[in-house]
Amino acid sequence: MTARIAPAAGPFPPDVEAALAAVMRGRPPLVLFTTLLRDLRLARKFFAGSLLDRGHLALRERELVILRTTARCGSEYEWGVHVAAFGARAGLDEAQCRSLVHGGAADACWSEDDRDLVALADAMHQQCDVEEPLWQRLRRRFGEEAMLELLLLGGFYRTVSLLTNALRLPLEADAARFPAAEAHPS
Repeated sequence: MTARIAPAAGPFPPDVEAALAAVMRGRPPLVLFTTLLRDLRLARKFFAGSLLDRGHLALRERELVILRTTARCGSEYEWGVHVAAFGARAGLDEAQCRSLVHGGAADACWSEDDRDLVALADAMHQQCDVEEPLWQRLRRRFGEEAMLELLLLGGFYRTVSLLTNALRLPLEADAARFPAAEAHPS
């Protein structure tokens, strides 16, 4: 796949190089990042929206929302980057990764807590809203700040998915790929 907008070539301003180094930890920057760096203002705004710090959520909680959102949006690019970078640390196994792409919250691989996060990502994707029963289940677990973070994650990664899909970014070489759907006997 050929990207619709070519990435920028460095070197970049020192603050941008420092931000890339902090995120990439010695690896080359992602194509998404270098493409956004064609416009430093836009890139800085994008990086300012990052929610990958130690916020109000556990790593697994954060990644379930990100991975389900990017899968529902068809962003194999972003889904694969996150599975490769965080999937194992978030304790996600092969069945769960497959479910995030091809299944749903009712799949047997999910705990009750995980089901609610998958259902939240689905609700945000389908309705741009969260119905009261799901909201109340989540509020029993999460404070108001964490609820805000969950909503921001869904919206931010829907935007990231739009960028990666519309720009036709080539998949990163070391990123995961969407798993094949399980074949069901007829």
